[in-house]
Amino acid sequence: MHTCRSILCITPPHMLQEIARNGTATQRDLALRTLITSEQMRGQRRAMRSMSAFLAKAATTGNKQRIIYDAKNGSQLPGTLIRNEGDPATTDPAVNEAYDGSGVTYDLYSDIYGRNSIDNNGLRLDSTVHYQKGYDNAFWDGKQMVYGDGDEDLTAADRLFNRFTAALDVIAHELTHGVTQYEANLAYWDQSGALNESMSDVFGSLVKQYQRKQTAGQADWIIGEGLFTSNVIGVGIRSMKAPGTAYNDPVLGKDPQPAHMDNYVRTVEDNGGVHINSGIPNHAFYVTALEMGGYAWEKAGRIWYKTLTDKLQERSTFQQACDLTYEAAGELFGTNSLEQQAVKKGWSEVGITTGGDAPSGCLSTVLSVFGLKVRAETQ
Repeated sequence: MHTCRSILCITPPHMLQEIARNGTATQRDLALRTLITSEQMRGQRRAMRSMSAFLAKAATTGNKQRIIYDAKNGSQLPGTLIRNEGDPATTDPAVNEAYDGSGVTYDLYSDIYGRNSIDNNGLRLDSTVHYQKGYDNAFWDGKQMVYGDGDEDLTAADRLFNRFTAALDVIAHELTHGVTQYEANLAYWDQSGALNESMSDVFGSLVKQYQRKQTAGQADWIIGEGLFTSNVIGVGIRSMKAPGTAYNDPVLGKDPQPAHMDNYVRTVEDNGGVHINSGIPNHAFYVTALEMGGYAWEKAGRIWYKTLTDKLQERSTFQQACDLTYEAAGELFGTNSLEQQAVKKGWSEVGITTGGDAPSGCLSTVLSVFGLKVRAETQ
């Protein structure tokens, strides 16, 4: 089942499929409903794509502007307006978390990289909370954020997910899909899709580190920290520090992410493994940031931001990302600088050499040798 293709969900489809196979009757039902909802939203997202430029223009402000809506456990978007920019906190934690999380994300991009909101043109940050009942996901639909409440209505024994606004890096991850949409617009398939996911993990983690004022060495590098309940054996949905180790649970399965090109997963599921193989560029960033030391958003983050906004293109591969981040490091910090060497080491640790041939594993590259084209669906 192909899901989350266009609406860019945080919960990987392979995880929901594992729950649908291994969970209790209640858990299986919620997982299947989440998968089906994501599939239905895919068609709606296509329809919105032709209007995206108009919608974005209509919602630009020039200053930080957050609006939080409540879907009241329904599916109608955006829902009822609950909190506007500057309004005091409400008694609803999901509303406040969505408001605060989108604000911190805005601040990182603005204060560190000089970016004016998601589209760099003052796009208003709209969020909807309490989407459906038992919706185990959060997504960026091309113009706004949408959050499910997880399993809050289930019995304690059946609960796997907390509300999705509770994890700041989830909020920042999804909003970064919007940044990518307006910049490199990385096609959501194969290696370009994995880079799309990785960019969201990188800046999702950086926003959390920025809020906590943590150095690269102090950070946990977990995506979705706090998203699982105590019933799950795991610390989050992904680990940039050690891909493949985030969870190992009887219901959710085992984290399938590789940390090296030797273990690249060749699949047509999950749009060519975008949520799986993103572990490789994720780990390259982690090694790079750790090698540089200090606050990761200051140097490593700046290199990745420049690469995303100035260099990557729709069908970029891991090899091209390696070469372009190396190039960006040289432009920002100097040729043969410590920063540029750190980038080289980061990619080398995952089996990719600057200036080298594309490692095996890229399906689109392999097929292009035979003159075949791979269908890619962009954001």
